[in-house]
Amino acid sequence: QVQLVESGGGLVQPGGSLRLSCAASKNIFSINAMGWYRQAPGKERELLAIISRSGTTNYVDSVKGRFTISRDKAKNMMYLQMNSLKPEDTAVYYCKANDYALGVYWGQGTQVTVSS
Repeated sequence: QVQLVESGGGLVQPGGSLRLSCAASKNIFSINAMGWYRQAPGKERELLAIISRSGTTNYVDSVKGRFTISRDKAKNMMYLQMNSLKPEDTAVYYCKANDYALGVYWGQGTQVTVSS
């Protein structure tokens, strides 16, 4: 089992930045893939970015160039650096772990609100 805890959400003005963190109970560098998702009110949860065990990253077009997914081995944390935030980025943000052996796990989510 993998426990995930997100943090770092909050209220930010348009054009601002936030860094979300995801702490895991297992070594994140041993997990096959981890990712960041978000869910806005009335909308389905959507994938934003993924990072494989080898470090390969992929982004959806809507966040490419603005968001960066990364990991820190020493802290066993995954991050999502979000720049140039827009009101339409307002959502609950989730981290996800997907491992062939362990299964799929989600964090509880952290709220990001982009508003002036």
